[in-house]
Amino acid sequence: MAGKAAAPGTAVLLVTANVGSLFDDPENLQKNWLREFYQVVHAHRPHFLALHCQEFGGKNYEASMSHVDKFVRELLSSDAMTEYSRARVYLDEDYKSQEHFTCKWSRKGFIRTRWCLADCAFDLVNIHLFHDASNLVAWETSPSVYSGIRHKALGYVLDRIIDQRFEKASYFVFGDFNFRLDSKSVVETLCTKATMQTVRAADTNEVVKLIFRESDNDRKVMLQLEKKLFDYFNQEVFRDDNGTALLEFDKELSVFKDRLYELDISFPPSYPYSEDSSQGRQYMNTRCPAWCDRVLMSPSAKELILRSESEEKVVTYDHIGPSVCMGDHKGSDASATRGPPARPPCSTRSHVLRQLHRQARLRATARRPAPHVASAPDGAPDKPHIPHCRVCSCDIK
Repeated sequence: MAGKAAAPGTAVLLVTANVGSLFDDPENLQKNWLREFYQVVHAHRPHFLALHCQEFGGKNYEASMSHVDKFVRELLSSDAMTEYSRARVYLDEDYKSQEHFTCKWSRKGFIRTRWCLADCAFDLVNIHLFHDASNLVAWETSPSVYSGIRHKALGYVLDRIIDQRFEKASYFVFGDFNFRLDSKSVVETLCTKATMQTVRAADTNEVVKLIFRESDNDRKVMLQLEKKLFDYFNQEVFRDDNGTALLEFDKELSVFKDRLYELDISFPPSYPYSEDSSQGRQYMNTRCPAWCDRVLMSPSAKELILRSESEEKVVTYDHIGPSVCMGDHKGSDASATRGPPARPPCSTRSHVLRQLHRQARLRATARRPAPHVASAPDGAPDKPHIPHCRVCSCDIK
């Protein structure tokens, strides 16, 4: 951090967010999001800041990618960034390249960079997994078919990270994991005393809607479930005590309990908040609220934190809003590779990890793993993805 004396330790701020909607309404949503983000940076003044975003450039990228340059320039020229001497940005902007633009059929994938702080090397991985395409399908089985797809995709990425051909390092995984609460268990718990009505399409006899009504109380409707509708009558259940009662249904990470560690969740479900700022902290009624955006870490990264000499400080945020890969401050350097996409969005969680290492000195590293060709899951293309990279003041070779 320019203009600030070296401290006994290095304060690190890791932020992850899905920002697709910001580019649909840059005058309102984008300004609000940036204001909140700047406040977080000013409050914690980290020595190293990594911002990982998903759906950068918007969902309709043909129309909104034009806003990308403006967003990046505004971010880097902001008061919050003035004390940093260097910034490095990795973006995939070439949406006309149908073979390589984060996978034309889903826009999902991952990017990996390697950093060195005070002789401590670690990897930062940004990932975007598949969403639940239908609430009705997600409700059918426990765990859902979508959960199984995300399991395979995340497993594939983790296997790539520990590829024996490259030097191992501790790693942090940012992302919109699209981890959803176990829909069947949640519905059965929320509607324990309700009766279910099934509505079918007249022409195909396909189930198009489920209506759960209270057995008494004038058969009040408690929940309506459609492909893209999850309309529960009382949203407070998801906010009360930060949604703690629902954490037992947040099961998807348990499959990776020996490979990934997560700090305790202490905020309410961060997805899907309404994109209408006039509605405040209301959830949209399209999906069951869940903790989708998260920061996970390898067991060795966990040990790295626990070995630090100062107390670890963790701060979580659910209010920054609806994701960019940035980093490299004060002389650090990175290498980046993008692997074949993992399959198919949300709010924000950030972690402040204090005392990653004793020295505040940042050293450059030039580890550049070679592109790796491997069979991608679920029919994804086998071609290696070479990232289209951009740096604020110079080109990445």
